[in-house]
Amino acid sequence: MLGRAISKNSLVLALFALCTAGVLATTYQLTKERVAKSERTAAAKALLEIVPQTMHDNDLLVDIIPVPEAAWSMLGLAQPANINIAKLHGEITTVIVPATAPDGYSGAIGLIVGVNRDGSLAGVRVLTHGETPGLGDKVDLRKSGWVLGFIGKSLSNPTIDSWAVKKDGGEFDQFTGATITPRAVVKQVRKVLEFAEHYQSQLFNLPPAGDEEAPDE
Repeated sequence: MLGRAISKNSLVLALFALCTAGVLATTYQLTKERVAKSERTAAAKALLEIVPQTMHDNDLLVDIIPVPEAAWSMLGLAQPANINIAKLHGEITTVIVPATAPDGYSGAIGLIVGVNRDGSLAGVRVLTHGETPGLGDKVDLRKSGWVLGFIGKSLSNPTIDSWAVKKDGGEFDQFTGATITPRAVVKQVRKVLEFAEHYQSQLFNLPPAGDEEAPDE
């Protein structure tokens, strides 16, 4: 009698565990799909803030190329990541490069940086950070327009020596009571521009220097 009761209880528990596992698995799959959709929507929104729909005619989330592994360190990346490509009439106009500023005040700051074909900045957005509310979090466009100051800048405008916050003798503003955060972002954005210059041929499908055909005499 006792053995039969134990067997029955074991069967009930096993069925309960099986049902629970099924519910959890189903919930996970549904949640996973919603999270993925949410992340895709957020990513698309950030990309479109840098390259508006009127400036490209392709799908920024589909047209991607991997970041060369040799450049991970320069961009502050620890794992594979993709560069989003913006095209207009079949020509690559802008590349949106992921990067991480490792030396923010409260840790790493995740960025995407748009670089135009001519080497100028299309825009910068901070995607992730842990900076202090009211101080360092002003690098986030939702908190201030500071990142908009990068638009149109390049390695020659301003000069390399001026790619720093004003406290360090550069051109870019720091925040009252917070210098470390904007310093980290300025430094990393400059590195992205250096990356884009070094890999310009690969990023924009340009022929390597010296490969052009000689003009007819």
